[in-house]
Amino acid sequence: MAIVKMQKISIAAAKKHRKAILEQLQDMGLMELHEEQIEDVDLERMDTQAARNNFERAAQTLDMALKLLKEYAPEKNAGLSLFSEKKLIPRSDFQAHDSRASGLLTKAQKLVDLEKEIHELGAANLKDRATISGLTPWMSLDIPMSTRGTAKTEVFIGTFPEDQSDEALIAGLTVDLPADAPLDVNILARENRMAYVCLIAAKSISETLTENMRQMGFARPAVSCRRIPGEKIKSLEESIERRKRKIEENKKEMASYGSLRRDFYISADYYRSRALKYELLGKIPQTRHIFFLQGWVTDQAAEPLARLLSEKYGAFVQREERNQDELEPTVLENPRIARPVEPILASYGLPTHGRFDPTKIMTFFYVIFFGMMLSDAGYGILVSLGTGLILLRHRRLEEGLRRMLQLFFMCGLSTTFWGFMYGGFFGNAIDTVASTFFGYQGDAILKPLWFEPLKDPMRLLIWCMLFGLIHLYTGLAIKGYETLKAHDVVGFISDILSWFMMLTGLVLMLLPSDLYGSIAGTAYQFPAWLVAFSKILAGGGALIILVMSGRSKKNWALRIALGAYDIYGVTGWLSDLLSYSRLLALGLATGVIANVINLMASMVGGGPLGPILFAVVFILGHSLNIGINLLGAYVHTNRLQYVEFFSKFYDGGGRAFQPFGRQYKYIQIKEDK
Repeated sequence: MAIVKMQKISIAAAKKHRKAILEQLQDMGLMELHEEQIEDVDLERMDTQAARNNFERAAQTLDMALKLLKEYAPEKNAGLSLFSEKKLIPRSDFQAHDSRASGLLTKAQKLVDLEKEIHELGAANLKDRATISGLTPWMSLDIPMSTRGTAKTEVFIGTFPEDQSDEALIAGLTVDLPADAPLDVNILARENRMAYVCLIAAKSISETLTENMRQMGFARPAVSCRRIPGEKIKSLEESIERRKRKIEENKKEMASYGSLRRDFYISADYYRSRALKYELLGKIPQTRHIFFLQGWVTDQAAEPLARLLSEKYGAFVQREERNQDELEPTVLENPRIARPVEPILASYGLPTHGRFDPTKIMTFFYVIFFGMMLSDAGYGILVSLGTGLILLRHRRLEEGLRRMLQLFFMCGLSTTFWGFMYGGFFGNAIDTVASTFFGYQGDAILKPLWFEPLKDPMRLLIWCMLFGLIHLYTGLAIKGYETLKAHDVVGFISDILSWFMMLTGLVLMLLPSDLYGSIAGTAYQFPAWLVAFSKILAGGGALIILVMSGRSKKNWALRIALGAYDIYGVTGWLSDLLSYSRLLALGLATGVIANVINLMASMVGGGPLGPILFAVVFILGHSLNIGINLLGAYVHTNRLQYVEFFSKFYDGGGRAFQPFGRQYKYIQIKEDK
């Protein structure tokens, strides 16, 4: 069966075995728990929120530590980070980790603290560098910047806008002052469009001088200090150097933690699993001596699990009947070749129990249609080769990514097949290279095994319509199978057989018509009996639909009206059938763009620079083309399944099986022999 039979079970056991049983279930990952369904006023639940929060914080700390190790102690020969795989850890190592987890958490926290200190030291250095930058123009000042004067003098240290010469500046400052006024003007520097000035004046002229300074735009310095600027700068530079040395020491110390990377991986997943277990502990209903669990397992695993819990922990395990409004979880069981398509089906919705799982049939059509849309042998080889190498090198990829790569590997093989059928290998790259660089002017070197769509697009359109009709008929046949499975013979005749009759009759009537002949470029001559049979078939099917579609209504006028409306639904079939023209459109787009890229690459000709420019344009152009058309083929193949195919029989509605287990982000457990 494609959908695995599920069994609901209830567990009651002594409270002293609670943690052991939960750890056993977590290790096995066989049971989806629904403890919240057990309601009783005499049952209580533990408050485990604090412990759970502690474990989650510990996991986050270790995650941060591992992130820091990537920066300060990167792994050698780590491979492509995009396809990094989990570390294979023996179960005995994971179980023995309990005694080491606390110490490793302390070291991870130390690593995080060292990084925090590095940031704080760096921020302090930035602040000091900004201070140095502000003090640099005052380097020649030999008094503290905080100086404001003496008993008889006043000192003004600040800046003026640099839009006047030294003479003009002095002249402006001495307006309304006697020629022998006790004033010393020291222009220290001119930087950043500012004049940096130190003024020393007798207090007797300070009022007039202050007014002159205000009118000239005098401003106190943004940076000030109580020391001579040169001395302050030297002190700050020494502090910066000390912090730099401390930063380097911290980095070296952090790099020394690289040997703990494997232990950090285990510890992070250990705490993550503990948090999950304590989350469940807080939901388990219990009394002073007994606790209860309820949930779903596969029917095959129910008896062995019950026997294990009974013999090892003295638990009482009972099979339960599903509640009327309860939805069983769905587990799909398909051949290995069909499993990569299961996530595509799950994205639309899993089937409920008792319904048909279309995964195997969907796999065949999905791979064929994808290949027809991408339709270039060179692109297909690249896709299959790339995904195949990744799958061979990385054996422990995340399940969703692994299945997606397997799906694209199969689609790449299909693309290669259709590419050779259509005669496309990076477009017409072989002929372009031969004519541009070797002077070849003969017939096409790589001839299509079937025909070339660019030269005969209408022929391909007819085949696309045929493949689409087969696809839609298959969906209708699946609906018929489910109808017969439900012993609804009348429904099968009224809703399935009648549509097969009418649609087949209409197709047979179309084939010998002038309309089809003008489109396909050829016409069929059917014998008179077949022409008559096609009309009887179409009319008989339409009559059944007219009379039986509204069979649930007692009013015959209403039944006929509903039947006529259902017959009008044939336009929906026509719309669905025309949707398969995208097999032609995307296939042609891939080939046309590829040929244009080859033409652009060969425009320089076969001179000395020709091969180099050809290679550059060829690689860039085809990389862009394969990326765009891969996305297009993926999206439109999904659409043909979701909109056209599924609309004939499938409604989803199932939910995924989510067993209670350990959350492994970094590791994969290897069972001990």
